[in-house]
Amino acid sequence: MARAIWSGAISFGLVNVPVKVYSAVSRKTVRFHQLHDKDGVPIRQKRVCPADDEEVPYEHVVKGFEIAKDQYVVIAPEELEALDPKKTRSIDIQEFVRLEEIDPIYYDSTYYLAPAAGAEKAYGLLLKAMSEAGKVAIGRVVLRTKEYLAAIRPADDVLVMVTMLFGDEVVDPDRLDELPARDGKAGKREVEMAQRLIESLSVEFDPGRHHDEYRERVLDLVERKAAGEEISVAPAEREEGPTPDLMAALEASLAEASGKATSNGRGRKQKAAPAKKSASKNSAKKTSQGSRKKRAKAKA
Repeated sequence: MARAIWSGAISFGLVNVPVKVYSAVSRKTVRFHQLHDKDGVPIRQKRVCPADDEEVPYEHVVKGFEIAKDQYVVIAPEELEALDPKKTRSIDIQEFVRLEEIDPIYYDSTYYLAPAAGAEKAYGLLLKAMSEAGKVAIGRVVLRTKEYLAAIRPADDVLVMVTMLFGDEVVDPDRLDELPARDGKAGKREVEMAQRLIESLSVEFDPGRHHDEYRERVLDLVERKAAGEEISVAPAEREEGPTPDLMAALEASLAEASGKATSNGRGRKQKAAPAKKSASKNSAKKTSQGSRKKRAKAKA
């Protein structure tokens, strides 16, 4: 049973909709402990001052912001606490925008919003109004001690809140030196072939079709070793070759995609066409034979 990590209310105008926040993500990561290879005992991390090589107790550790090389401004905990955003129990909506106007690069963590007890009607009203308007709410929320920009959108029968990055946290792609030159345009035939390749690989998105294969292999390795199996690891051979010609690569990719489509059953209806044709011939043949018999009877 999921547990709410926050409770408060969606607030816009004079309207308040009490809600509870649940995490919508359960990350499946494989975690390892650091062990001493000699005896398999977990290693403890120590805070050591490099000036005197002595361990520093936690109560003597302070926070410092580096303003120049090896120069720090020390900030006391109470000074930071005075700057913490005011802890509120409100998701303050500031504006509504269309979903397609938000670049997914700004999305961070996802949560479900469920109605608090007695707020089902107000929650349902907001959900339906936003769904029919096709709008997403943009507001601010304080989770723990950090204030987040957040987007609230309808998804079927539930409201989803996604914390967002601020504008200055997203790197401008113009700062990348490796981007292609403006005049490095592909030819018309290359674009057409690339579009054909995209179309041949286009399907409806099904998240259940994709798995973290690396994590599955790691867990399988852990289980095998825990069962006492001896594991032999062969060094991976790295293949390096010349960069293939773009057109040749597109043609080869299209041929491979076409082969997969045929093996998956696509195009079988086209192969059934000759059977229909022969069936129609047989039908026509029977019809002509029947006509001849009728004429023969009429003459008799």
